[in-house]
Amino acid sequence: MTTPSTSLQKACRLLRALTDARNSRLTDLANAAGVDKASALRLLETLVAEGMVQRDPATKAFTPGPEWLTLHATTVQRTDLRPLVRPALIRLANAFQDSAILSVPSGCESVCIELRLGTFPIRANYLDVGSRRPLGIGAGSLALLAALPDTEVEAVLDGIAPAMRRYPRFSRPMLLGHVQATRERGYAVLLDVVIERMGGIAIALPGPDGYPLGAISIAALNERITDREAAMARALRREADAICQTWHPRAGATPGTEQERPAARPRTREEA
Repeated sequence: MTTPSTSLQKACRLLRALTDARNSRLTDLANAAGVDKASALRLLETLVAEGMVQRDPATKAFTPGPEWLTLHATTVQRTDLRPLVRPALIRLANAFQDSAILSVPSGCESVCIELRLGTFPIRANYLDVGSRRPLGIGAGSLALLAALPDTEVEAVLDGIAPAMRRYPRFSRPMLLGHVQATRERGYAVLLDVVIERMGGIAIALPGPDGYPLGAISIAALNERITDREAAMARALRREADAICQTWHPRAGATPGTEQERPAARPRTREEA
């Protein structure tokens, strides 16, 4: 059995980095992917030639190319959560007037793949579609981390240790404490940690085996969450239950009762 090509691995990391709109310059892409600039340029030029990436001749900015978009369109029909979750995000943003977000796991990171802004004048707009964060950094990301089996939580924390240097308010013991609190509470809350005066509340979307396929969250000013935490938690739980019913309906469930039941900790693989 042959090992993956180092160049191929680097190219994949560059493509992942390119999903974040903030990474369009060569330097930013190289830093985000952990690839030296010379290698990054060579690989990106190859990806441009293959149509996976395109580069603006004037600004020199890199963006996804037509072949990548074709691949994306092919996979959307099979794996895209957005059509299922989008109505829930719209309802949450309308109900609470704050930003509603769908995040999905990608390795040791979470990725924002859908966003609905609320109408409240002060918006928690520090996430854009394509933004990536280490698992645990942010409410939706924390909900995803807490839904993993304990052995995977430990492995993830090992994997994100270098990236956590960018988040001085976070530490391994702190994240483990938040994971435990999230499991006990049934939803994640993070306030004044990632961004000063801003926070989020989130709940995971477990798949049929209990493994998290995504998480929905509301981001807002701290006081807008603390003043309405119970109502937000009920709304998130109600939407999450409805979404999850589409892939694992519970036989004999009585409509309208699930939303009033306290949310249990998502099952781990060992418990499923």
